[in-house]
Amino acid sequence: MNHSIYSADRSTHLKIVVMALVAGIAVAGLGISARTFSDDGSTQTARVIKAGKPVAVTSSGTMVVR
Repeated sequence: MNHSIYSADRSTHLKIVVMALVAGIAVAGLGISARTFSDDGSTQTARVIKAGKPVAVTSSGTMVVR
């Protein structure tokens, strides 16, 4: 039983690396499979927002102190 990572042998280090890779692949797989899909398929529609009428500001309505 190795209680320190410094005194562990080569096979123990290899086991740690393999377990980390398996855990990383499992987390990535769960993340990819957990995506939500919409019901309308994979088509995308563009939503266009049109600008309104132009506005001209002629006075600010603020008081001038002299």
